[in-house]
Amino acid sequence: MESRHRFRSLLKVLCLVLGASACGPASPSRIDLTIINGKEPESLDPVIISGQADGRIVSALFEGLTRYDARTGGPEPGLAESWTLSEDGRVYQFRLRENLRWSTGEPLQAEDLVASWRRVLEPSSACEYANLLFAVDHAQAYAEGRLKTFQRVGIRALSPTLIEVKLNAPVPYFLDSCSFPTLAVVPTRFIKTHGDRWLVQSDIPTSGPYQLHSWRINDRIRIMKNPHYWDHDNVSMNTVDLLPTSNASTALNLYQTGQADIVWDKELIPTELIPILKERPDFHVADFLGTYFLRINTTRPPFHDSRVRQALAQAIDKNRIVERITQAGESIANHLVPPGIPGYTAPEGPGFDPAQARALLTESGFPNGQNLPPIDYLFNSSKLNEQIAVEIQSMWRRHLNLTTHLRQLEWKAYLQEQRSLNYSVSRSSWLGDYLDPQSFLDVFTSVNGNNRTGWKDSEYDALLRQAAKQLDPVERMSVLTRAEQILVSRSAPIIPLYFYVSMEYFDASRLAGIHPNIRAEHPIRAIRLAVQKDALQAAPQSLSPNPANSSTAPTR
Repeated sequence: MESRHRFRSLLKVLCLVLGASACGPASPSRIDLTIINGKEPESLDPVIISGQADGRIVSALFEGLTRYDARTGGPEPGLAESWTLSEDGRVYQFRLRENLRWSTGEPLQAEDLVASWRRVLEPSSACEYANLLFAVDHAQAYAEGRLKTFQRVGIRALSPTLIEVKLNAPVPYFLDSCSFPTLAVVPTRFIKTHGDRWLVQSDIPTSGPYQLHSWRINDRIRIMKNPHYWDHDNVSMNTVDLLPTSNASTALNLYQTGQADIVWDKELIPTELIPILKERPDFHVADFLGTYFLRINTTRPPFHDSRVRQALAQAIDKNRIVERITQAGESIANHLVPPGIPGYTAPEGPGFDPAQARALLTESGFPNGQNLPPIDYLFNSSKLNEQIAVEIQSMWRRHLNLTTHLRQLEWKAYLQEQRSLNYSVSRSSWLGDYLDPQSFLDVFTSVNGNNRTGWKDSEYDALLRQAAKQLDPVERMSVLTRAEQILVSRSAPIIPLYFYVSMEYFDASRLAGIHPNIRAEHPIRAIRLAVQKDALQAAPQSLSPNPANSSTAPTR
């Protein structure tokens, strides 16, 4: 929305002029950890963020009821020390830790969580992840402006340390959702006082393990340990710098010359060096809950015709992409939801079939590609994305006689063009927000702000709503499989290409607390020098440390 863009412009100007010096903490005498974090963050406001680089920093500054476990990537107690769940699976009561405080020392209470979630749901926020709360009673109606009274939404503070959340139906991944940075507790009173300028103030109150020291655009974000964080004693690194870059060669050079300790972002790995890097002990690869795919703008003719979209999909040799370009052990994707989610079997979408692709194009009125306008292929700047774009351009020309114009933009401009549907085909990716198929499939419902294809399908929407209310876990997964079949085969507003692996540089003999998990969640609070005592060697903390009569969180 216009107000969000005005905020981003103002923030950038102020950061450049003032060096974004959030001048609360004094300048540190030394930096304990330097991380190459990928692209320059779009924002550090949990309501605005949409990228992985943004989310990593926001998770260090602001915490929710649960937080990500460093070992598993799953949820563990955060600001809430315990919770109970009603027998029908619809009512949670979260008990906050005693004496929680903001980084500025003021008390942090249940009303702060309620106000933070209300901010996510406010229609004026236009939060792309508001759907994470749509399982809460009346939350969707409020977010869409159909309900004007927030008091009817199923979130309330019963006391300064007790929060009740009423759901529309049991949600097996709800505790996981509570770890997502968008649902973190933010200082709403501070935000109300300072408005769009709140992130450039000094002494910003934070609820997480770190506080913001400074943000210098295109240089670094510096965070410092929050002295009032409830788990302060288990946060090892006092001062951390996060450097933005989209250039893989720059990232590798900074790491090789000792100017960075960690590089984490798959797009910051030089693809031509992957065969060599895979042999190094400080290069780490693991399965990852993410998919690289193409979005198709279904509002732009002739891409409103599903046969044209299916033809584009079946003219792409995905094996060639993973074998010759990505080269890190990725598997091809003929469906959207990655493997590894317990209980879910994804439907197999169409594979590489140039003859069928040509037949579909002929059937849709474009024999041998005649009269089909040039394809505007949008992608964000990175060598990997460029290589894939060039390869797909060649395949569509070779197999379908189509012309493709490649358009490369920097991250923020790319996101804006995608949101505005100013493209024909766009390079895209999705990383699971929680370990459930709905984390991927909900994206393409008609009401989801992350859809960005213009595609709407009433049957698909109905199946996702049905799955959200389904009590039988086996039947629920069956319903989701049927929905994904519509998405990847019948209608095809997207073209899945391959499933990600996570790739990172760090020296495990020097740094500890970074563990492989399918979510690639590596909380900064858990990282420490390897010589320090490993507090995480103890048995993992229970998801629901409650009395015996309390319900437990879903098994991951």
